[in-house]
Amino acid sequence: MDSILSKIDHTILKPDAAEAEVKRICDEAKQYGFTVVVVNPCWIPFCKKQLDGTDITIVTTLGFPLGQNLTETKVSECEHVICAGAGEVDMVLNVGKLISGDETYVYDDIKGVADCCHKHGKICKVILETCLLTDGQIVNACEIAEKAGADYVKTSTGFSSGGAAVETVRVMRKTCSPRVKIKASGGIRTLAQARAMVEAGADRLGTSAGVAIAGELT
Repeated sequence: MDSILSKIDHTILKPDAAEAEVKRICDEAKQYGFTVVVVNPCWIPFCKKQLDGTDITIVTTLGFPLGQNLTETKVSECEHVICAGAGEVDMVLNVGKLISGDETYVYDDIKGVADCCHKHGKICKVILETCLLTDGQIVNACEIAEKAGADYVKTSTGFSSGGAAVETVRVMRKTCSPRVKIKASGGIRTLAQARAMVEAGADRLGTSAGVAIAGELT
């Protein structure tokens, strides 16, 4: 199996995803060797049962997709999702606060969630929603996220005006130290796109098209 598949975070976050679809992504993760499934918080207990006996990690989202929740709400939710079985948390940056220049708020917002994750030995990713930011703002967001303790910075929710772009991934990789990893997410639907993101510096790929990408390898 191509190593690209082990980098895929097999994702289903659409609001109308029903139980059968969530079960399907769990089954597909086992079948194709995806090491991660990404679901909305309410599906964590269901996925935990479906993935029992495997090493597949359950990832969930916080403040999704807008990132505008109170920091206290994000931290409280972080505690709840970890207790439910999430191994990693993808929190959404408060883009409006970043654009407003309130770097202290942005730092504290990320640090609150990152500290909660690390207290439990879990991974914190920060979704920047890069389609709404200039390159300078992306650099600033990456620097704040790293200082606040984020383990990853991630391009997109997939619910805004754009997804991952190769050049954006390059900017993120150049900005962050080797300690911080990069997750490209949003609009990655082909093997060529997946490989281009990895070549640009992405360590992980968030996509709902993992099976289609796997199909290109056969």
